Amino acid sequence: MTEMRIVATAPIDQVAIDILQEVAPVETSPGPDEESMLKYLDSTIGIVCRGEGIVTRRMIEACPTLQVIGRPGVGYDSVDVKAATERNIPLVYAPVGGFAVAEGALALLLTLIKKIPLCDDAVKSGQWQKRYEFKSGDMTEHTLGIVGLGRIGSQLARLVQNFSMTVLAYDPIVTPDEAKELGIELVELDELIRKSDFISLHVPLTGQTKGMINRESIATMKKGAILVNLARGGVVENLDVLADGLASGQLAGVGLDVFPVEPPDISHRIFKDPRCVCAPHLLGTSELAMERIFRTMATGMVAVLQGNLPEYCVNPNVFES
Repeated sequence: MTEMRIVATAPIDQVAIDILQEVAPVETSPGPDEESMLKYLDSTIGIVCRGEGIVTRRMIEACPTLQVIGRPGVGYDSVDVKAATERNIPLVYAPVGGFAVAEGALALLLTLIKKIPLCDDAVKSGQWQKRYEFKSGDMTEHTLGIVGLGRIGSQLARLVQNFSMTVLAYDPIVTPDEAKELGIELVELDELIRKSDFISLHVPLTGQTKGMINRESIATMKKGAILVNLARGGVVENLDVLADGLASGQLAGVGLDVFPVEPPDISHRIFKDPRCVCAPHLLGTSELAMERIFRTMATGMVAVLQGNLPEYCVNPNVFES
């Protein structure tokens, strides 16, 4: 019989391997897809779902020894939570890297507001005189709208406190008093979209948030607004509405760390527009953030495998039975 093991859908950091190896050897699947993983589920007691990896109902049902699933980070839409819960399998996650995402959002905002790509190109292409053709913008005396005031949105609000700016937020779960403690005015989404010079998205992908930024909402934004998305690609209707917004001037800049399909089709016209600045879904994966994330996730998985409660669990009701 195969020795009990833990399988990762993609390579994981050594700090996680060291912790997980306390209970079982750690192996990496040759591919993150379902078919590749199905070949690795014999005697598997834990799955680490990383990157493009998925944990489907079929995989869960094909693995009778499975006791825990780990997800490094906060997003878990790639895991069939319902199927896991039906089997009383905890889904451990690690919402401890939000500070890096917030820093990434601020970096994208400042890059676009200060028109760093245009400035960089002007210098490197020998077109010094272009400095008279455009002006950089300011955060000072402008309005930032944060959509989603959870760990990441709240941290972004703290990061911009030293700027003399108005901060609005939309989050149906947060109370006005909680927002007030951060110096933020809580408003409805349509009001935030109308009043904000810059909008930063920090919501999970759900039935309610899917496509929440669409052609109609972009049309109601301030002329020349800047939008950054470090949430999930599906929160924006599609790349066409962003490209059209840039083409019309309704949007002055777009910053994307996430895309509807990853990796994206770079033949899309938006990737030829210098006002669109992108990152390959990595702004939340800084060195410190990933060390914290992998340590927290692995520690939580080991806790479950040793019969204890993890610090962070998506479906804690599995422990009731």
